[in-house]
Amino acid sequence: MPFVTRRALAALALAPAVLAAPALAQGTFPARLVTMIIPFAAGGPTDTVGRLIAQAMGADLGQPVVVENVGGAGGTLGAQRLANARPDGHTILLHHIGIATIPTLYRRLAYDPINAFEPLGMVTEVPMTLIGRRNIEANSLAELVALIRRRGENLNYANAGIGAASHLCGLLLMKAVDTRMTTVPYRGTGPAMNDLVAGTVDLMCDQTTNTTEQIRAGTVRAFAVTTPERVSALPDLPTATQGGLQGFEVSVWHGLYAPRGTPAPVMERLNRALVVALGNEGVARRFADLGTAPVPAERASPAFHRQFWMADIAKWRPLIQAAGQFAD
Repeated sequence: MPFVTRRALAALALAPAVLAAPALAQGTFPARLVTMIIPFAAGGPTDTVGRLIAQAMGADLGQPVVVENVGGAGGTLGAQRLANARPDGHTILLHHIGIATIPTLYRRLAYDPINAFEPLGMVTEVPMTLIGRRNIEANSLAELVALIRRRGENLNYANAGIGAASHLCGLLLMKAVDTRMTTVPYRGTGPAMNDLVAGTVDLMCDQTTNTTEQIRAGTVRAFAVTTPERVSALPDLPTATQGGLQGFEVSVWHGLYAPRGTPAPVMERLNRALVVALGNEGVARRFADLGTAPVPAERASPAFHRQFWMADIAKWRPLIQAAGQFAD
């Protein structure tokens, strides 16, 4: 009975895969739309990156990847949503550098901020820009540093909330100039940028994905980028080092995560879709318009992503502890 024999052999061959990947037992992944959690407000820089990647990943997966903004508490609410999600690959998280600072900033969380997640691959490393209200009393980085040292806490520095990239950049700036300013936290980058444009606050430091268009439009005054080289989207903007400020270099990296326990075949499929998205010419062009670029393929691997993530936790921990600014 050769037909029965073939069926039996097929069942035996499939058994290990079913045991190893229960999420696939009911069909090929993905079986329905995939939700990408973005733990920050809509319209911010991480949201912009996430939506570009989600659209391109969805095209490769054959199922829509829809964005769900779960903002608040420095990105920890969205991260907790992923930690509590079913580990079947249908819920993923796009987070930025803040995921490396959460373990230090938040000392009492309802989930393990490291071991609850499986890194899927890095997405992009975004330069940051130091900007001010357009009528601020400084025309260069050197003049701005002098102004900060002279006025100190009489200057207001806006950020998108504790743990946000703009908050971390502000810590680094105040350390570099050895002067404290008054910090004004907002619930997201969008509201902070709106108040900077309106002149309600004095300074802000944020990703080029959020500041490039404002700089080009002249609604804010730009002083420096925080990377070793200038960015192609803003060729006339000097680096902080070129402007005379040492020790002020930081980029905001983004990575994709699945819940811990997600089956290996599902992880591999999501990573493959991510790599395809990063190689999409339309994504690359849009990233370039925003002053960034997709990471090289080797940085999009889960192994590299995990190594980079752990190193960044170690980098930021002493800076946060020295500042004494915790979120709980």
